Amino acid sequence: MSQGEANSILEKWIWGKTEAVIKNFSPHYRRQYAVAFCKHVQDELEQHRDSQSRFLKTKPPAEAGTVLYEAELLHFAEDLKKWKDRYVVIKNDYTVDCFETKEAYQKGASPKYHVLPAGGKVLTSEEDYNLLSDKHFPDPVGSSEKDVAQAFVQLPREFPVYLWQPFARHSCYCFPEPEAQRQFSAVLGDCVRHSNHDFLKQTTYEVEAFLEAIQFFRQEKGHYGTWEMITGNEKEILSNLVMEELLPNLQTMILPKMKGKRNDRKRAWFGIVEETYGLVQQQVAEGLSTLKDECRDFAKTLEGTIRSDMDQILNSKNFLAGKIKATVSEPAQKCCTENIQPFLTSILEELMGPVSSGFTEVRSLFDKEVNEIIQDFQKTNDITKLKENVDQLMNLPFNSVKMEPCYLKVNLLQELLQDLKSRFKVYHIDFVIQRTQNFMQELMENAVYTFEQLFSPSRQADSAKVATTIEKVKLRVLKQYDYDSSTIRKKIFQEALVQITLPTMQKTLASTCKPLQTFAHPHSISSLEIPSNWTPLDSNDCRL
Repeated sequence: MSQGEANSILEKWIWGKTEAVIKNFSPHYRRQYAVAFCKHVQDELEQHRDSQSRFLKTKPPAEAGTVLYEAELLHFAEDLKKWKDRYVVIKNDYTVDCFETKEAYQKGASPKYHVLPAGGKVLTSEEDYNLLSDKHFPDPVGSSEKDVAQAFVQLPREFPVYLWQPFARHSCYCFPEPEAQRQFSAVLGDCVRHSNHDFLKQTTYEVEAFLEAIQFFRQEKGHYGTWEMITGNEKEILSNLVMEELLPNLQTMILPKMKGKRNDRKRAWFGIVEETYGLVQQQVAEGLSTLKDECRDFAKTLEGTIRSDMDQILNSKNFLAGKIKATVSEPAQKCCTENIQPFLTSILEELMGPVSSGFTEVRSLFDKEVNEIIQDFQKTNDITKLKENVDQLMNLPFNSVKMEPCYLKVNLLQELLQDLKSRFKVYHIDFVIQRTQNFMQELMENAVYTFEQLFSPSRQADSAKVATTIEKVKLRVLKQYDYDSSTIRKKIFQEALVQITLPTMQKTLASTCKPLQTFAHPHSISSLEIPSNWTPLDSNDCRL
């Protein structure tokens, strides 16, 4: 059999596996789409509003295309197997573009490489990168010490930055000094965080339907709780789901047949995984588009009935919810009392320390930056310079190096919550950490925006009172920050407790609830009469 024929057979196999996953996922999506659409119409009719109040002014979204980082640096071109000078540009869509030169970027040329960092990990140590890449290369042949000693990518400079991704080509960059390395790694970390979670922040009924369908699809296979591959957009998440099922078979089929030196086999394997992921994404995009169009058309046929019969629908829903509650209430309360409630206080204590420290660090950073503006004006008495300093303050939330110490405070949760792995089978706390860091950045954005709205250098007639005015505005913003910080932290703690403990409840009640799925969408835990100190913030986050 020729190489071309073998590749064709493999491609057809990948195509068939992807098609099977999409087919099995589709019923879950159709059901959840109908449920989410009905809830959307209900909210619209009842004019539900977000009751959560904020004191800080909400900063409007930044203009698309805003540049967050640009610099010339060394990038390892995998296709050329050599290091090349590239001009890297990162905009506020949090993707990474590598251009041949700065001139090519300025002339509007297409980037040489376009990197979507969702699901990635940023590493600044060659050793850490090699360990992680080895972990995802299950070599059946084994390795000699000589092979292991050889670097996967030879570094031309001392300070590397790696962007590791599970199914995409890894990106390697190199810098001559640690400051440049730190700046780029911090910006890249922001890109990963936003690429992972910005889609999940959307509150549309279509996003809600998709995420719940993913949850039910995995539950059907016995997987409860958090999943580390819920990162990126719909196409990426569903492609990750396909790869989770496809990859073990791919390893069994291909790895034992690979020949050559270990690094060559390793590089070839990562290339195969990347090509497979590309094929999967292509098919998933087509399948998901067709599925969504089908559900949208079906929703249009339902809308008139839903709007005219909403009262009857709600009465039926409430009656059925009562029946379900009567069935699951006793085992749910028993599970909560025995397996969850005794540990809530200790989990909450572990959560509160790092999360509160992170928000306190954000507050201190804002306070420090405004104090420096005051001190500079007292020295110069220059209104023009003051305006420049205030404009610069607006960029503080996007100054990755200055914000990084705030984010690092929250990273301590990785170590503090190790006990959750054995007790609640929670292996991935990254979601809580990165979501918290996104809230921290959002709050800093609102703080500097509120400061700008309350204080305008151009309107200051009496320069002698400027420093006093800035101080008063700063204290007012800090007071508003404290209120909003408290509100957001409560939300974080409640959602984290649900995420950590819900899998235990779901697994316990799985056999009880399974017969009920024939008749109704599973009801939420939050309506059960469980202990009052374990109250999920949002019932949509904790469906059985």
